[in-house]
Amino acid sequence: MLNPPPRNSLAEFAPSFGQRVLLTVDTEEEFDWDGPFTRDQHGLKHVARMAEFQSFCEKLGTAPLYLVDWPIVHCDSAVELIGDALARGTAEIGIQLHPWVNPPFQEEVNERNSYAGNLPQELEREKFTQLRDAIADRFNTNPLVYRAGRYGLGPHSADMLLEAGVAIDTSVRCHFDYRPGSGPDYSRHPRRPYWVDEGRHLLELPVTTVFWGMLRKQARAIYPRLEGRPGLLSALSRLGILERIALTPEGVTSEEAIRALDMAIDDGLPIIVLSLHSPSLDVGHTPYVRSEEDLAKLYDWLRVVIGYCELRGVKPTSVAEIMQSTIV
Repeated sequence: MLNPPPRNSLAEFAPSFGQRVLLTVDTEEEFDWDGPFTRDQHGLKHVARMAEFQSFCEKLGTAPLYLVDWPIVHCDSAVELIGDALARGTAEIGIQLHPWVNPPFQEEVNERNSYAGNLPQELEREKFTQLRDAIADRFNTNPLVYRAGRYGLGPHSADMLLEAGVAIDTSVRCHFDYRPGSGPDYSRHPRRPYWVDEGRHLLELPVTTVFWGMLRKQARAIYPRLEGRPGLLSALSRLGILERIALTPEGVTSEEAIRALDMAIDDGLPIIVLSLHSPSLDVGHTPYVRSEEDLAKLYDWLRVVIGYCELRGVKPTSVAEIMQSTIV
């Protein structure tokens, strides 16, 4: 799962599926993004504003995939809001594991252990199992999608998901290398969905990131050598030579996102995966939304990006539709 897959593992979809866009939300507690990880220093104030987001998505005609973690599952107001959307078919739910706030608590809390895949195999599995079972109990549904918090897959994660009957993983953030922080390396992973196992039971749905610029074709070889030189990367981006664009409203402008969408669509990417963190739906919980103006820009980004997808013939999709359209 940590190694790039062979070319023959790329997934295919029914011809009628075309190209689609999926909106995913890392639905989680608020914490200090600049501070150390802790078991108990977090909040859930933003949940009060999630209803606004859900209503916004319904008006856009897109059903968000809420990837929920332990504090969210045990928040009654979050369960009520998301549960209502699930019952009406206007949202979907999946699993997101933040190991530092998810029992059992056996490991030291530090950066390395914030990636669930770095934990001992049995501890990773037990944390995952407790979370999956809690979601099934609280939301009365069996979650079939997983995202490791901080994109933290490990050498045993695939076996864990296969044993649990999870159908889709969406932990891979292509073109990103988290090894400097003791995380995984996805710099050589494809943007296209692919099968993790030979039996084609677990589909990887990477979070979409695109290289743009004159050197985009050579980016896989060039970009890793430049990641420690932010000044040079900024200059290359301004000159239109090379830029890495993640499809998220957090730290990415809508203009940049449109450029990335054009690349992804023209390259024939079957599924474009957008992502954001639920604490960004309120002011003051993430570096990306520090004011009501920032929050308005986040909503504008979603409106522009999903609208542009529609303009280009890329319709919103759902996990259910992806599973029905995948050719095994």
